[in-house]
Order: sequence, then structure tokens, then C-alpha cells
Amino acid sequence: MILVFIEHVDGKVNKASYEAVRAAQLISGATGQAISAVIFGSGVGAAAGEIAAKKLGAVYTVENDALKSYTADGYSAAFKQVIEQLQPELVLMTHTYEVRDFAPKLAASLRRALVGDCIAHKVEGGELVLTRQVFQGKMAADVVPVGDKPHFVSFQIGSFRGDECEAGQAEVKALTVNLAGIRQQPEERFKEAKAAVDLTAAPLIVSVGRGIKEQKNIEIVKKLADAMGAELSASRPICDNEWLPMDRQIGSSGQTVAPKMYLAVGISGAIQHLVGMKGARTIVAINKDKEAPIFEIADYGIVGDLFEIVPALTAEAEKLKQ
Repeated sequence: MILVFIEHVDGKVNKASYEAVRAAQLISGATGQAISAVIFGSGVGAAAGEIAAKKLGAVYTVENDALKSYTADGYSAAFKQVIEQLQPELVLMTHTYEVRDFAPKLAASLRRALVGDCIAHKVEGGELVLTRQVFQGKMAADVVPVGDKPHFVSFQIGSFRGDECEAGQAEVKALTVNLAGIRQQPEERFKEAKAAVDLTAAPLIVSVGRGIKEQKNIEIVKKLADAMGAELSASRPICDNEWLPMDRQIGSSGQTVAPKMYLAVGISGAIQHLVGMKGARTIVAINKDKEAPIFEIADYGIVGDLFEIVPALTAEAEKLKQ
């Protein structure tokens, strides 16, 4: 059985969890394994019902006062008992901050393999082969987990399309765990500064690179983003120069996004940037260099001067708003 971890905040399902569900459905299609999901917390019935609308065998709820707020101790202890009860062969998660916090502790406590931050998979001879990026995305390595099961796997955000999850009607079941002796006490959940933005939730993103030349010229791209109703982001050099805040950075050292459309303006396409946006449904690139690497992954490309093209696109986008 494949067991999918469902992450939530106060009963609101993290949309990245649907990507893990989709990954499980694809793996199940190749291996024939059944799929279930598990969600921890207190008062998670509505969230479980939402997940149960996907093609799964069952959704297990684990409700306990000690799980009302996330702690690595609580989730690890609860998950360990769930695994003992359900005996899954594979545990799938999305590579979020929360998973990065507790999954290594959980896997180590069970002496099981954890393959983290994967970007793809394939099944060869009935065996699951996972693909991870190494050397900051410069190379991809195929990895096969070994040892006793379950194996733990986390997939990079954007590796799968959560909106492609097959619909269904799973049964919701409750599991009971004993969580006496939890050492960690949760503090108030971390909140970003008011200026911060969660680009992972944006359906449209316009991103600017050093082809913009000067900080004052970013206003040209910002007008296009505003006309499109899109979020503005940037490649690392723009944020390193403090032309835009660091929370707007896309790439291996920034945010990983998978919007419906990603418009790259003046971005050459260094591998560190591509890692953060290659999961976009549609990629459009504007660059004066026809040999720029960004065109290798772009669905649509415009070779030309962004200072001529962007204002023209802005004018057309504003017409559509009227």
C-alpha cells in the first residue's frame, strides 16, 4: 500500500498535498498498489472529506489534542504508530518545510530509507526508481531505495500537477494513537512579514531577470504583471542586488513554483532558476539572445528587445481588462 501524508494548516489542506496524491495515483497505475492518505490534527474532518473526493482507497484521520498544533515530536510519534497499524510499503510526501522538519526524524527512528526532494519517478521491472537533482540542479541522479519497507519519499513542489488528481470517493476512517510524553511544545506559527508573498499559490507569474539592466526599469515589467493580474518575481541576481525583495526570488535558493503560466522576461535560464519554475503549465520567454537556455523549456518564445515587447504586451493586456 502507498500512504500519502496530507499537510494542512488549521484544517485547510496545503495544495501541495494534492501533488503527492497525484504522484501516488501514477505510481499505483504502474505497480497496482492500493493508495490511502493520512491526516493529523484536531477537528480535521472537513479536510479529510475534501481529500476523500479523490481516487483513494481510504483517508485516515488521526485526531489528538497533542496534534492540534504541529510539532516534529508529535507528528513523528503519531506517524510511527500509523505505520505500525497500516503497514504501508511506500510513504509519499511533498517536500515542504514541515516535511523537511519531521520526515528525517521519523525515517531515522524506524531505520528506513528516506529519498527527499525528488522530481520524477519511473517503474522498471516492478521497482520504483526515483530521480533527484544534485549539484544544485546541474545533474539528475536515479535512486532506488533499499532496505526494509516502508520507504519514505518526498517530491519537490511542482513535480506533479495536483489539479490532475483523479476524482473518486474514499472512505474516511479514524485511527487512534497514544501520544504520551511529547517533549516539544508548539509556539505561535511562524508568519512571514506583511510584504512577503507566497508565489507557490499564484496562478500567473511574470518574472524579471538581469536583462532589465537597471532597477528603475523593473517598473516596466511590474506594469505588465499588474495588467495581467499576475505576481511579480525575479531571478537571483535581481534579488541579490536588492532590486526586489528576497521573497520574490524563484529558483534553487528561492521559491519553487508551478503556475498556470510563467512569463520570463530577460531571464537567460540558468539551471538554478529553471529548477524553481520548470513545473509551470505554460512557459513564455522573452529574450534578445535566441540561444538563451530558457528557450529550451519554453512553450512560447519571443526573441527581441524586452523594452519594445513588454510595453506592447502591457497595452494589449490592458485592452482585455476594459
